[in-house]
Amino acid sequence: MGIVEKLFGTHSQREIKLILPLVDRIEALRPQMMAMGDEELRGQTKIFRDRLEAGETLDDILPEAFAAVREAARRTLQMEHYRVQLIGGVVLHQGRIAEMKTGEGKTLVSTSPAYLNALAGKGVHIVTVNDYLAKRDAEWMGRVHEFLGLSVGVVLNSMTSEERKAAYNCDITYVTNNELGFDYLRDNMAIYKEQMVLRELDFAIIDEVDSVLIDEARTPLIISGQSGKSTKLYEVCDVLARQLIRGKESAEFTKMNAIMGEEIEEEGDFVVNEKEKTVNLTADGVRKVEEFFHIENLADPQNLEIQHNVILALRANYIMHRDKDYVVKDEEVLIVDEFTGRIMPGRRYSDGLHQAIEAKEHVNVRRESKTLATITFQNFFNKFRKKSGMTGTALTEEKEFRSTYSLDVIEIPTNVPVIRKDLDDAVYKTKKEKFKAVVEEVVRSYQKGQPVLVGTITIETSELLSRMLKRQGVPHKVLNAKYHELEAEIVADAGLHKAVTIATNMAGRGTDIKLDEEAKALGGLKIVGTERHEARRIDNQLRGRSGRQGDPGESRFYLSLEDDLMRLFGSERLLNMFNAMGVPEDEQIEHKMLSSAIERAQKKIEINNFGIRENLLRYDEVMNEQREIIYAERRNVLDGKNMRETILKMVTDLVENAVDMTILDEQSPEEWDLKELNSVLLPIIPMYPVLPDEKLLSMKKNELKHSLKEKAIKLYEEKEAEFPDAEQMRELERIILLKVVDNKWMTHIDDMDQLRQGIGLQAYGQRDPLVEYKLSGYEMFDGMIAAIREDTVRMLFHVRVEQKMEREPAAKVMGTNKDDTAQKAPKRRSTEKIYPNDPCPCGSGKKFKQCHGRHPM
Repeated sequence: MGIVEKLFGTHSQREIKLILPLVDRIEALRPQMMAMGDEELRGQTKIFRDRLEAGETLDDILPEAFAAVREAARRTLQMEHYRVQLIGGVVLHQGRIAEMKTGEGKTLVSTSPAYLNALAGKGVHIVTVNDYLAKRDAEWMGRVHEFLGLSVGVVLNSMTSEERKAAYNCDITYVTNNELGFDYLRDNMAIYKEQMVLRELDFAIIDEVDSVLIDEARTPLIISGQSGKSTKLYEVCDVLARQLIRGKESAEFTKMNAIMGEEIEEEGDFVVNEKEKTVNLTADGVRKVEEFFHIENLADPQNLEIQHNVILALRANYIMHRDKDYVVKDEEVLIVDEFTGRIMPGRRYSDGLHQAIEAKEHVNVRRESKTLATITFQNFFNKFRKKSGMTGTALTEEKEFRSTYSLDVIEIPTNVPVIRKDLDDAVYKTKKEKFKAVVEEVVRSYQKGQPVLVGTITIETSELLSRMLKRQGVPHKVLNAKYHELEAEIVADAGLHKAVTIATNMAGRGTDIKLDEEAKALGGLKIVGTERHEARRIDNQLRGRSGRQGDPGESRFYLSLEDDLMRLFGSERLLNMFNAMGVPEDEQIEHKMLSSAIERAQKKIEINNFGIRENLLRYDEVMNEQREIIYAERRNVLDGKNMRETILKMVTDLVENAVDMTILDEQSPEEWDLKELNSVLLPIIPMYPVLPDEKLLSMKKNELKHSLKEKAIKLYEEKEAEFPDAEQMRELERIILLKVVDNKWMTHIDDMDQLRQGIGLQAYGQRDPLVEYKLSGYEMFDGMIAAIREDTVRMLFHVRVEQKMEREPAAKVMGTNKDDTAQKAPKRRSTEKIYPNDPCPCGSGKKFKQCHGRHPM
């Protein structure tokens, strides 16, 4: 502890000292609130809103508003906010992260700041990590808000656009981070304002903030459309991948090897780097692929797709594992969230990996997707005017919260001291010995009657332990991604005496385990971890299932030298040392060096993952600036703004560019290349060709520009006059601009994605890939803006009055990728014009004019 901490306490302690007088004022209002009848208490909401209208701020009414919520919770839920929960609520209102230990009632903490901020009428989003928690919290905590007269909504994956819109228009909305992000993207693909579901992004309270803003921020949100590529190649490459032989490198290839011109010997057809999760073909492998596909050189540009698909097939077979990374259910490959253990319905891996897994598992291979809209969680949540979060484990990532999201972390003290015993790790030589020890420990606890929660990282491990316990005759329940429908029921019973529950990480988030009296007397809930997770926070979450609110409990992790964490990231020298010691079978290894090696390995991975997220954000910053410009332009169109001035500016800019492109400043009129000027300008603006007459020969370049601009604008005015109603032309401008912007933007996203894939090669030329990406990205964006201008003007000048035009989506939405959540785009009626004498589409056999009035156009 430094001198500053000794003198003034930690940052959290200093900040809490400033909050305590507010909490004293809230608690002092308790008798006054308790004396009110239900109607009078409910009436406080109107009084608070009137005070805000009169010019008071949210901070002015905070003590009374928090006291009203506290009393409403006491009446509706029979729960009253503890002092520490009120401190947490103030921290959330201030736009910070409240780190509260597991079991401190974070769900109740959010009610006070949510109510206070909802009084402003701009809406509050309470963001959770899954649909189960969103629905549970909206029903549970929503009772408090509804008692006080506020409306509460919940957005679930299965909901329609109308249901979503209604939920977002409530004062307080419970929603998952994925649904919220995808709704933002879908809103920016909407073709009518009525299809948009979100209101402004004002205030977000993010539950399990480390899971949302840290763990899930490595992958961007993507909405995808279907591409026209065949899926046959995936199946063919899977057949080939099964024939190739896995080998290993004789050593790691270093810079020194490259300098010395040494070559590393490789065996087999391909090598797998599990640490980096990459696969590379060896020289033998390349030869076999060339023979299989009857091609001369796999490295030729025309063979890049084959090369990419072969690597995907190998990754699917040797890096992606069934019942760990994904499950197969009803002939469909479903992704399992590595941090929560939950199935992610509708999501798909991008870049063809999902198709490769489908080919591996012999289920129907769906078409590859094309990116239509994308955003990272970092850039999305930074769009909120104010955001805050709560979690049990944030301090380890405080630096990232501050640098990326401008959020500081305040550690809130526990209501009752934690008395759970956290025992040292038990380490064994092999996985077999470790699992045997776990089962023996569970059997001992079961015979004693103490409840046990066994935490696993993969579904595979949970099922293996389940089979082992069955053989020992121990009744138990399994909670993993395959059975998450039974989640609440299984968790509710996990704290009863003699209860044995096996759970993937799913049990580590937002699930409450209550003990019965017998369980408390036997030492509380015992946590048995079967493997360390890559992130220390996830381990702490599992530990925190036990010892809530002063309950007894204990926790211990059982590890082996064969665990992925030790095998891939542990010190090789250390592992060799323990292997050389010749530890007898089934004997536990205890060593200080081992515990610190595990922690170092976890820190190494956390730093690596932080680097990935930071890099992703840097690249997405380029796209974010461009996204803001495009989405602002779309919003103007959807808001029904008059786009005439924008279109006329496009026309004059086009003329200016055409003249600048074909005529140099120093050239005299006799030297002007009028043929070139006409070939550039006339296909877009159908005016009379520019001819070398006497008037022209006496002009200067600027006068030529001015003359052509006047002619173009006059021509546009003539086009406007063709329409009987001026508003028809204004709507036509909006329709065409929207269609062109969407088409060009989707192509641009795809182009930027391609640029990103290959930009790393710039490093070989001693250039910074990020700088090159920015330069190329801005250049491509300028090119896209020019193409939008050109296509919009061309279409408007060539449009004919008899066509009936309506807005339509630029592409069919196939699904959303977080790597992908399926959500159909709302259908619109046909844009085809029906004339009065045409047969009516109702099938009656009458002409349309005879049915007119009974059918929409």
